[in-house]
Amino acid sequence: MTGLLATVGGVFTSVDQDYLSQARQMQALSLAVHIPLVCFGIAFPAMVLYCEWRYLRTGDALFRTLARRWSKIMLALFAVGVVTGTILSFEFGLLWPAFMANFANVFGLGFTLEGFSFFIEAIFIGIYVYGWDRLPPRAHFLSGIPIAIAGVTGSLFVISVNGWMNHPGGFTLQEGRAVNEHPWSALFGNSFFWHEFVHMYFAGYIVAGFLVAGAYAWAFLRGRWGRYERTALTVALSAAAIAAPLQVVIGDWAAREVASAQPTKLAALEGLGQTTRGAPEHLLGWYNGHDVVYGIEIPRLLSLLAFHDPNATVQGLNAVPIADQPPVNVVRFSFQTMVGIGTLLALLGVVYLYVRLRHRRLPNSAWFYRAVMLAGPLSVTALWAGWITTEVGRQPWIVYHVMRTTDAVTEARGIPVGYGTLIVVYLALAGGVAWLLRRFSRAPLEVDRHG
Repeated sequence: MTGLLATVGGVFTSVDQDYLSQARQMQALSLAVHIPLVCFGIAFPAMVLYCEWRYLRTGDALFRTLARRWSKIMLALFAVGVVTGTILSFEFGLLWPAFMANFANVFGLGFTLEGFSFFIEAIFIGIYVYGWDRLPPRAHFLSGIPIAIAGVTGSLFVISVNGWMNHPGGFTLQEGRAVNEHPWSALFGNSFFWHEFVHMYFAGYIVAGFLVAGAYAWAFLRGRWGRYERTALTVALSAAAIAAPLQVVIGDWAAREVASAQPTKLAALEGLGQTTRGAPEHLLGWYNGHDVVYGIEIPRLLSLLAFHDPNATVQGLNAVPIADQPPVNVVRFSFQTMVGIGTLLALLGVVYLYVRLRHRRLPNSAWFYRAVMLAGPLSVTALWAGWITTEVGRQPWIVYHVMRTTDAVTEARGIPVGYGTLIVVYLALAGGVAWLLRRFSRAPLEVDRHG
């Protein structure tokens, strides 16, 4: 593979594309809309099933009510995710045809398996939502388990493709096309897949947990603080509070993998212009093309974080031509936004867990619930920032050191029309989701008489 990466530069011929920027923006918009829905697909079914399990175990009808109401939200978000996911799948072929033509035989297996996960999830989510009064309680609970599994496996297979794009292997390049492909090895044998998947898995619980908890924190601040609201907030906030501190550990793992396999991305994350032994870390600041200015320098911290050795040598941006460097300040700002918000969310989670475990109650401070409300949108911001860090940090490569993004983009000239249409579609979807959630929230709260 090393020889492949060293000789591939002359294989692809760059074409001057009129709409490269629009194609990137169009893809980024679709990802920004879809990825928070993926978080709910990962985490929300488990939260719903936990509530139903508590009902089966204790006979407390409030948990059944909570699970039933949340299952309607789960169905609505799944339906929207179907639309946005379908749009994304079309965009791969329409916006990046050369990428699909040359490498789909390597990574296509991931999308195929994701399709099977989608159909399983669709079938069982219909059975689950419409089976509340039609199935025996235990059979109904069991019908929800495939939803939770399929939500995780669907994201797993897609992330395996992204892991391969960041750390390609499992094929031989011949005249610009992948041959002698080994899809299983390519998708699940690369080191990037595992940390990306685990990182996204915990992000799912952080985003879904804080967003759901934020709705009930708003209820607390408005004086609605019955047992239903307290229970719902406890379930959602507990999921987020456990995941947020653990995400810090996963982030350290991910950063060390980047340092090993994508040293140019690491240099961009930190604005390290020159290869340095005992490299410092800079908080905030601006990369001026040579160094970080106006930042707070912490000596040797980058070497320590990246290699667990304060004297380790860290490769700088000067090791590669400027044409092979990502937009440094975009990547730095996104990375520091993700880390900063992630740290705050972890601290909020620790505060909640301390009060909950130490005092056996929920926090009483109104400021805490204001922070929980703010944590929801902040968690989505951190999610977006993390994916910007991953995807923009890989540039100018769509397949790292194998194919440039400029060589993959379409030569079609209708992208602005599609871009405008996409914005209209997403605004309509956002309005529909807002209307549904508002309607669900205003439905009378009647505890089921089952059990």
